[in-house]
Parts: sequence; C-alpha cells; structure tokens
Amino acid sequence: MTSQAPAQSSADRRRWLALAVVMTAAFMDLVDVTIVNIAIPSIERDLSATFSSIQWITAGYALAFAAGLITGGRLGDIYGRKQMFLIGIAGFTLASALCGFAANPEMLVASRLLQGAMAAMMVPQVLAIIHVTFPAHERGKVFGMFGAVVGLGAVSGPMLGALLTQWNLFGLEWRPIFLINLPVGIAGLILGHRFITESKAPKALRLDLVGVALATLGLLMLLYPLIRGRELDWPLWGYLCMAGSLPVFGGFVAYEKYKARKDGSPLVELSLFKVKSFAAGVAVQLTFGVACGIFFLVWTLYMQIGLGWSPLRAGTTGIPFSLAVSVAAGLSVQKLVPRFGRKVLQAGALTMAAGLLLYIWEAGRYGTGIHPWQMALPLVVMGIGMGLIVAPLTDAVLSEVPGEHSGSASGLINTTQQMGNALGLGLVSVVFFGAMDDRPAPSAVGTAFADAFQNSLWWVVAVLAVIFLVMFALPARPKAAEAAASPAVAPVEEPALVS
Repeated sequence: MTSQAPAQSSADRRRWLALAVVMTAAFMDLVDVTIVNIAIPSIERDLSATFSSIQWITAGYALAFAAGLITGGRLGDIYGRKQMFLIGIAGFTLASALCGFAANPEMLVASRLLQGAMAAMMVPQVLAIIHVTFPAHERGKVFGMFGAVVGLGAVSGPMLGALLTQWNLFGLEWRPIFLINLPVGIAGLILGHRFITESKAPKALRLDLVGVALATLGLLMLLYPLIRGRELDWPLWGYLCMAGSLPVFGGFVAYEKYKARKDGSPLVELSLFKVKSFAAGVAVQLTFGVACGIFFLVWTLYMQIGLGWSPLRAGTTGIPFSLAVSVAAGLSVQKLVPRFGRKVLQAGALTMAAGLLLYIWEAGRYGTGIHPWQMALPLVVMGIGMGLIVAPLTDAVLSEVPGEHSGSASGLINTTQQMGNALGLGLVSVVFFGAMDDRPAPSAVGTAFADAFQNSLWWVVAVLAVIFLVMFALPARPKAAEAAASPAVAPVEEPALVS
C-alpha cells in the first residue's frame, strides 16, 4: 500500500500540471481573438495597412480557426491528442513570432491565417484531454476552472492589448501583443511534452479527406460572408454563398453516413447527435454564441466610440464582469449542478438577462455621462449569469460522449461556438448599426451609439429567452453531476492511453 501511494500521488500531480498547461493554451487563444482589435490604429500607422488588410488581420484568424476546428479535433482522435496539441502550440507560437516581426501587411495577414489554423489544431485537444484524463466525478471541478478561464479570457484580451500598446515596450508599439505568446508557448511546449499523457481512439481511424474538404468548404461559405458582410455592404454574392452552404452541408452529412457504413472512420461521428445531452448542448452552445457575439462587440463600440473612452479605461471596466464569471463558474459545477441539475443553467440565462435589463436602464438614465463604476452592478449580475452557464454547459455536452470520440466532439463544440459568434457579429449590422443613421453628426455620435447599444441589448435578452427554452432539452441532471454527488461509485472512463 505504501509503495502505491507515491505513484498515485505522482500521477495525480502530473494530470493537474497537464491541466494547467492546456488551460493556459486555451486562455492564450481566447485572448488572441480580441487582443488585436485594440491595436488596429497602431498597426495601421506602422505598416501603412489598407482597410482591406486590416479586415483580413482581424477576420483571417477567426475564419481559419473556425474552418479547421472539426478537422483538428478528429486528428487528435486519430494520431493522439497530446501530439496534436504539441504541434498546435508549437505552430501557434511560431505564427505569433511571425506576426510580431511582420514587415508588411501581407506578411501579417498570412501569419494570422497560420495562427488561426494552428489554434484549430490546439484548442479541440484541450477539452478532449480533460475529458479522457479526469474521471466523471472530478470533471465538475475541472470544468469550473475552465469556465473561469473562459470568463477571464473574454475580457482580458482588450485590457492586455491596451496595456501593451500603451506601454510601447522597447519602442515596438503593437508588436508585443503577439510576442507575449512566445515565452508562454515555449513553456507550454516543454511542460506539455513532460506532463500530458498521450491518448487516442482505441480503434484505428483514418482521416476522412473528402469530409475535411466538404466541412471546410461549407464553413467558409457560411462564415466568410458573415464575418466580412458589414464591411463589404452585404453584397449579393454573400447571400448566395451562405445559401449555397446549405446543400454543401447536406452533402457532407450524406457522405459522413456513407463513410460510417463503409469503414467506420467519418470526420464527424453523427451518432453523437443521438446522445441527447450532446445534441441539446450543441444547440444551446450555438444560440449562446450568438448572444455573446452581439454583446461583446456592441459593448466595445459603445464604450470606445460612443462614450469616447480610451482602450485602457474600457478594458478595466470589464474586470467586475470577469471576476463574477470566474467565481460563478467554479461554484456552479462544484456545488450547484450536482444538487439542482439543468436548473442552474436556466437560472444563469435568467440572471444574465436581468443584468442586461439593468444595463439598459442605466444606459438610458445616465446617457453619455455614465461612469465605469455605474456599470459594475449590471456587469457583475451578467457575469454571474454567464458563469452559471459556460462551465456546466461544457460538462453537460461532453458528459455522455464516448472517450474515443472526445476529440471530434470537442471540435464540434468549438465550431458551433464560433458559428454562433459569427452569426452574432453578422447580426450587429442589423441590431446596432441598423438602429442609427449611417453618418450621425459628430455632436450626436455619443447619443446615437448609446441608443443603438440599448437596442442591441434588447435583442440579446430575446436570444437568452430562447436559450432558456432550449435548455429544457438538456438532461435534468447530467451524468457527471450524478457522479459528483456520489463519487464513491463514479465510473471512471478508460480511454486509450499511450505512455
């Protein structure tokens, strides 16, 4: 007994260190999605970048990331999640260095595309590694931490970007927003190689190249017009492209069914959608992504353009929100979900809606004279609501997924979230810019943006009402929650592990 105890303690320490590594990688990706927006004026001046180049610098990452997530997840199932994670983080670090040392706009755009593609290789492995490394009764605690990371990452990007750009370290202006990834990525590569245990699907799978081509084409046809539609004034070809994505996705589903019958190696295991918790959770994830896509963009526009705040002031305003998400995420999966099940997620949707209604009232009452401290209360209420959703939702979606398909499932979850965010960003042109004149007078810009902000928040409230109803399709009490309530009899999943 005594000889086994040190071995168990060592294994336990290894997996928690592995968790820290993958969590850091997830945080790095979340920050990188938003950190660039703050530095756009500096990039534009330094590289003499055109408007088109600037759009590609911001949209290229999101497009490459979303298009590659499903494939990245499946590659982890086939070749090993640790191996794909290490390749992804190494490529992401290299791409970050290329971004930081970019000599012209074309090099920066190409480097951002590479960065997004490498993130698509890295990020799906995070949830997959968690899923196969930790038994069901411990995942609540782990996903609580993951939810806290999501909350921190959501608002840390703009604040970190503002600080790094304002400090102008070593006279590098905007470049440190990318170069900061280098020490983090190198440390993640070394520690990940040492502490992450390899895992892959127990049966031999092959990469479905036709499925990769169809999925990537369909996602690009849907997401590219959504991401760039407003800047291009919604051209006809964009609508045709989005409509054309539907038959492409239909062909993808038909081929995946054929591929499953033929050799059992489809890109997407469609049987996952027969798992009620997974299918319902993906629907909630998509809708929640729409709400977040709308809110975070209009919130930034409202503070920086409507109120005329500096990036640093706008970034620090989000601190109460981030802290509230982190605290609520930890409590939700560890304490609340085991006792109340899906009611916790539904309470989160209602709480987040209540915070938005409070924000609408404050924005209307104080107008353009509103102060950051007056925003703290609605942001805290919203953050609590978001924390009650993000961590338990991930847990619920993956709770009944077989271990051999965890990479594919993780890729689908992340892809769904990105699609929701893209849909939300596309809707901003309707719910925000559609609520104001095309060119308001300079003296009326603040009021116009404040009114459009309130109008947008009403739409987010409506989306949260839909989310509340869709959540009734989730299991009343996820299996992982039951395991957490009775850890003594919790089943421990046995993935295919390679030492």
